[in-house]
Amino acid sequence: MRKSLKGITIFMITMGFLFVTAAVALAAEASPDTVANNKALVVACSVLAAGIVMGIGALGPGLGMGQATGGAANSVGRNPDAQGKIMLTMLVGMAMTESIAIYALVVALSILYANPLIKYVLG
Repeated sequence: MRKSLKGITIFMITMGFLFVTAAVALAAEASPDTVANNKALVVACSVLAAGIVMGIGALGPGLGMGQATGGAANSVGRNPDAQGKIMLTMLVGMAMTESIAIYALVVALSILYANPLIKYVLG
């Protein structure tokens, strides 16, 4: 498990450096004929970043909800009389877990539609 976390960490740091250097390069002054190319590059990087944000942002809540559902099913199997309390607790916990995925969606939509780098590309 540690090797996979190390690989993911290295990948995320590399992607972060890529996006930071791309932002610095695109913020520089450009001639008028390269503005369209720079805008296309910013939009392409934004779409890629939004996809990565949603992929990673939905991975954790998905795993958490799976564990919550499995634990609740196991608990109901052991004690069927407590099904109502277990179900209520599980649903509240799942709602809290789902809010993390909604935060990831908000970040992804901000990257796509409220991108601050486009104003630097347009001049």
